[in-house]
This record gives sequence, structure tokens and C-alpha cells, in this order.
Amino acid sequence: MSNRGPILGIDLGEKRIGLAVSDPDASIAFPAGFIVSHGRPQDVAALREVIEERGIARIVVGLPIHLDGRASPGSQAAQAFADALGEATGLPVDLLDERWTSRAAERSLSETKGGRKKRREVVDSVAATLLLRTYLERQLAAQAACE
Repeated sequence: MSNRGPILGIDLGEKRIGLAVSDPDASIAFPAGFIVSHGRPQDVAALREVIEERGIARIVVGLPIHLDGRASPGSQAAQAFADALGEATGLPVDLLDERWTSRAAERSLSETKGGRKKRREVVDSVAATLLLRTYLERQLAAQAACE
């Protein structure tokens, strides 16, 4: 990774956008809540605020694809969102296969108390955290392979 600093992980959803942020060394991912989606222009503006507040250096957006590897209806939307966010922020934006993040998040939170709505809100952030953790692990493995 060329840009040092925190990385923002984004799990796009129709109603909410789950967020996760790494530490400045980009080695640990932390849940960072969610924003309620109001359409791409408003979502990009809200994310720009998060990016500025947290000093984000790079962004990773989940790419929804089918289990068999085919593009899903959300794949093109995720690509367009990532492109718009990169253009609006000037930051590098990577896409990462998110096939397993939401399911893993739901499974890990199946015991969560507080009702279905509360669990869904937590799942969004946990899915973003799992996505970001996977991204960070892959980056570390790639760096280790180059050394």
C-alpha cells in the first residue's frame, strides 16, 4: 500500500452503509457504525465528512458478487459508487469481493440482544469490519510475499 494512514471500509446497503476504519498503521480494523443511505450524492458527501474527520488515506468498498463469482445487480452500483467516491475525495478506492462478509457478520451476531433492527444496524458495521480486515490481511500477505 502506497498511502499510509487509516483505511475506510465500506459495506454498501440499500438502507444503510456500514463503516469500518483501520488504525493509522493499517493493521487492525474497527467498526465505525453506519450512515443512513439517502442516495449517492448525499452518501458521498456524508462519507467525505467521515474521511476528513478521520484522516482517511485509502478506501475499500465491498463488491457484491454471486457465490459462483458472477457479477450481481449490485456489482455495477458498487463500482459506480466507488468511482464517484474516488473522484470526490481524490483518494485511491479499491473494491473487494464481499461474498461472505454479511453472512459471517450475521452469524457472529446471531446471539445479539436488542431486537432485529438493532442487530441489522450492527451487522452493517461488522460486515464492513470483516471486509476491511480481509483487505488488510491480503495487503500484509502481498507485502510479505514481496520481501
